Amino acid sequence: MSKFEDAMNIMSERFNNKDNLIAVATTDGERLYNRMVDAYYENGSFYISTNALSSKMTQIHFDSHVAICAVDWFSGHGDGRNLGWVLDPKNAEIRSKLHKTFEWYDDANCEQDPNCCILEIRLTDGMLIKDHHAIRYQIDFTNQSALLSEFWGAFI
Repeated sequence: MSKFEDAMNIMSERFNNKDNLIAVATTDGERLYNRMVDAYYENGSFYISTNALSSKMTQIHFDSHVAICAVDWFSGHGDGRNLGWVLDPKNAEIRSKLHKTFEWYDDANCEQDPNCCILEIRLTDGMLIKDHHAIRYQIDFTNQSALLSEFWGAFI
């Protein structure tokens, strides 16, 4: 199994099919902004239910590059994209997963509002830590590759 496949298995074990608390950093071109959000992870992307008029979505509209940090020992970068209204038929599958994963979903979202949308953060790179820094993966999601470092050694 390749280092990338190993890293993706760990990502899946940690983040798939659960409510993940992550920090999302954006910029307005002058200042950086950071906030905690609940996110669903699948196949190299985090998905967040939000409002198209929120500051994070406004900032992502002008600069799609974001940084994230997950509580479970992962940090990285990605491209944010508004997938549109949650009730758009093209979003049915991911909406269903968000609804199932977030037990608070109905209390926090007004799906009849066309600004109720899904933010996808497609990861481009990241650092995944295992065993309290004994193992670190430097992941390139775009090229589907990873480097491995053990016990604070060099990446190989």
